[in-house]
Amino acid sequence: MKTFYKICCLIALVGSFSCSDDYFDVNTPSGTADLDQLRINDLLAPVIFRTVEGQYSAELTFGNYTQYFVGQGGTASGETTASGLWSNVYLYSFPNIDVIKQKAEASGAIHYGAVADILKAMNIGIATDTWDDIPLSEASMGDDNLFPSFDTQQEAYDQLFALLDGAISALQSTDDSGISLGSEDLIYNGDLDKWLRAAYTLKARYQLHLVNKGVTSPQDVLTSIENGFTSNDDDFQMFYDDRSINPRYSTEILARNTGNFHNDLASQIVSMMNGDYYPFESDALEIDPRLPVFGTIDNDEDTEWKGYVSGAGGVSPDGTPGNVQFVEGGYYTRADAPIVVITYAEAQFIKAEAEFLANRGTTTSAGTTAEGYEAYLEGIRASMAKYGVDGSAYLDDPAVDVGMDNLMLNHIMKEKYIHNFLNPETFVDFRRYDFSDDVFTGLTVRESEGESGDYAGMWFRRATYPSTELNRNGDVVLANQETPVTPVWWDAE
Repeated sequence: MKTFYKICCLIALVGSFSCSDDYFDVNTPSGTADLDQLRINDLLAPVIFRTVEGQYSAELTFGNYTQYFVGQGGTASGETTASGLWSNVYLYSFPNIDVIKQKAEASGAIHYGAVADILKAMNIGIATDTWDDIPLSEASMGDDNLFPSFDTQQEAYDQLFALLDGAISALQSTDDSGISLGSEDLIYNGDLDKWLRAAYTLKARYQLHLVNKGVTSPQDVLTSIENGFTSNDDDFQMFYDDRSINPRYSTEILARNTGNFHNDLASQIVSMMNGDYYPFESDALEIDPRLPVFGTIDNDEDTEWKGYVSGAGGVSPDGTPGNVQFVEGGYYTRADAPIVVITYAEAQFIKAEAEFLANRGTTTSAGTTAEGYEAYLEGIRASMAKYGVDGSAYLDDPAVDVGMDNLMLNHIMKEKYIHNFLNPETFVDFRRYDFSDDVFTGLTVRESEGESGDYAGMWFRRATYPSTELNRNGDVVLANQETPVTPVWWDAE
């Protein structure tokens, strides 16, 4: 498990140049280092840390949108600026990635540069999927350009793919620099083969985003995923420890234990797993074995798992009070739990969906290829193994093992939805299929009881730009601003 003592030191070390325009006219604090004094190895851990923390920050709202959780009392989130993600991307990640790239080019450290490119692609991906048009080509120019223009989402995706393709090529080339990744690599501890597989898996994920737009094909996705993750050992995730605790443990468990605001599990995720939306046919199952890894019933009297309807004031789907909260000590709610970005199981569900679509599947059709069905089953097996539960009875149940000819898109997306619990990628999946209940069984928009404003009863589809950016770069931001219910480029018809 990684220690975060080094991260904290390095974040302080690079603070003098990881800055936005708001900080240009201040004196350099004592104890900081000039860029020339920093080794390339000093920069990677803070970039990884901020990249992963950005994913968590986005999920604070998007997990409510995708009905993994509700606010205490069943509340639904309104529109968001995702300002925490913006800060992690533009204040911390991009500037430091640019410095890594400069130092990598100067020293010929092509493998280090490749890892920096993968991290930049990851930041571009979540940023453009969140806001659509984003500052990119002119970002991180500092006081050379105080009012950066915005690139379109299509341009952002072009750059994202170029970065991943360049990284894939570089990681397969010889690096004679003598500079290698080590313990500062908080994900793979310097294993470049895993970074290569991560690049291919990320490429497949982003290609899948564009299939319904007609920009990429299911076969493009399948070509990439064949070179992607090969087991759960490849999962891209960052562990915390008892000195730097997982922020979700703090937000959910410590907050609840001290009487502060916290979240509870939504009915959508619970109903996917308790047999309501997909009734089990075997007497060996009452619930999905992963459900107790995510949540727990909050009182001793209840035996039936009841999630909270989003925005409905604390009730479950049958009108009685909801009763499922985050479980203390669960996979995501331990002090040392990881933040997970992308996994082998997700890669298998990506493959299963691409095979289904390549077989001319639609949102309501049945039937897939043998390869697609095996990927669906392998994704479930990998998910059960990752969460440390026995999935044998679940995999044997006819409600799950439906057969190649009966597999529908909703079966694949159900399993991906469950496995990707608390992952902001699910917000992309919801938008790709227009929040369809044919694809996400039982899905309904949040209840509007007590909700005011222009967007009651409408699905949120993007974040609005943070006020700090609007104040600093107002004319450019306003030219790109859309309502939070407006589809992003790849989501539009």
